[in-house]
Amino acid sequence: MIDYAPLEAWFVTGSQHLYGPDALERVRANAEAIVAGLNGSGALPVRVVFKAVVTTPEEISAALREADAAPNCVGVIAWMHTFSPGRMWIGGLSALRRPLCHLHTQMGRDIPWATIDMDFMNLNQSAHGGREFGHICTRLGIERKVVVGHWRDAAVQQRVAVWLRAAAAWHDSQGMRIARIGDNMREVAVTEGDKVEAERRFGYAVNGYGLGDLVAHVPAAGEAAVDALCEEYAASYTMMASLLPGGPRHSSLREAARIELGLRSFLTDGGFHAFTDTFENLHGLRQLPGIAAQRLMADGYGFGAEGDWKHAALVRSMKVMAHGLPGGTSFMEDYTYHLDREGPAVLGAHMLEICPTIAAGTPSCEVHPLGIGGREDPVRLVFDAAAGPAVNVTVVDMGDRFRMVVSEVDVVEPPEPLPRLPVARALWKPRPDLETAAAAWIHAGGAHHTGFSLALTAEHLEDFAAMAGVECLFIDGETTLRQFRRELR
Repeated sequence: MIDYAPLEAWFVTGSQHLYGPDALERVRANAEAIVAGLNGSGALPVRVVFKAVVTTPEEISAALREADAAPNCVGVIAWMHTFSPGRMWIGGLSALRRPLCHLHTQMGRDIPWATIDMDFMNLNQSAHGGREFGHICTRLGIERKVVVGHWRDAAVQQRVAVWLRAAAAWHDSQGMRIARIGDNMREVAVTEGDKVEAERRFGYAVNGYGLGDLVAHVPAAGEAAVDALCEEYAASYTMMASLLPGGPRHSSLREAARIELGLRSFLTDGGFHAFTDTFENLHGLRQLPGIAAQRLMADGYGFGAEGDWKHAALVRSMKVMAHGLPGGTSFMEDYTYHLDREGPAVLGAHMLEICPTIAAGTPSCEVHPLGIGGREDPVRLVFDAAAGPAVNVTVVDMGDRFRMVVSEVDVVEPPEPLPRLPVARALWKPRPDLETAAAAWIHAGGAHHTGFSLALTAEHLEDFAAMAGVECLFIDGETTLRQFRRELR
């Protein structure tokens, strides 16, 4: 349900008529060569389309209006090949609603020491023109990403690729539909928020649905479809013996499959991109959706437990950003600590709903008592997360604004098996250390729910937050609590 193929970013090149028609033809040819090179590099997830060399205020405004109106355009990449006077950009930039990336590059990597003359200088003055463009963007308060370096450089292409992924997620959030099934977990503060402001700021719409709206889809799942899904489970996961056909708990597996089919039908019919549920509202369901939520996340849906629509939206956006990258992305919760001074760590998990895309190996399909919710024992996938660097991210409503907090962590293998913990889990060491990271998170008002990703970096989230116009705080290897609290103030 995530597809980059139709998406594109528009490449707009700034110049002026001062240099004459021959120079402008070279500008166009160079811009087209850069676009072809970027697309041919294999580094960019979204196709870049050459659109125009703009030399007047009218051309600039027309090109940017067209970008805003194009349904598959996720953003604009601007390059100043020569000097493009900043006042020409005021009207177009002031009205631009698409994300903007300023690629501060030049056609040739090196100065041609033996042949350089004033003709070359007049044509190849990105260093000059880019500063004029940067000034007018800053003067107008235009949020953008600035990428500096030669366009053939892999590091430059990677930074553009990160921005494109964030732009694709931002494009997806405009009109994203989120189903809040069963409202919020009672008395909990951080999972609430201003849905009107969220739609204005992020573009997605959150609406509540009674559990009956979902339950009506569950009996419609036919026996043949349930049989086929149970066979898919058996082919994909290591099955607990009691869940296999003829086993004493096979009926639990069939009921979990029926719930997954019903939930898929509900989400598909409603055109939803993300959803929430809560164990306090289960009337009409025999199990809390466990494996259903896990597998839907693996297919690209956002999910938030206990009515947490902000993190359902965040997980969806992170899924879009991470599309096609190695690693995985999941809903997560900081659950319990290992406070050994020699190796403090956080055990992240949830009751059931951790996405199997982060699994280190083949998940085990199991059924166990849950202890809350008052329903039958739910079926779930159990696994340890893969080791490696990851990000743990939260979005919270501060009353007058939204805040994103990004914590860099390192996922490690558990030092011992966890034979009696029947949930999916990840063990990580926060940067710079647990004491600093946990205190900074708490001072920032971060939630206990998060979006967690082994595929993304802090830069992806930074770019996305900039597009949304929300503050973004980072907890990483350089964080000190004194500096972090000063930043909060």
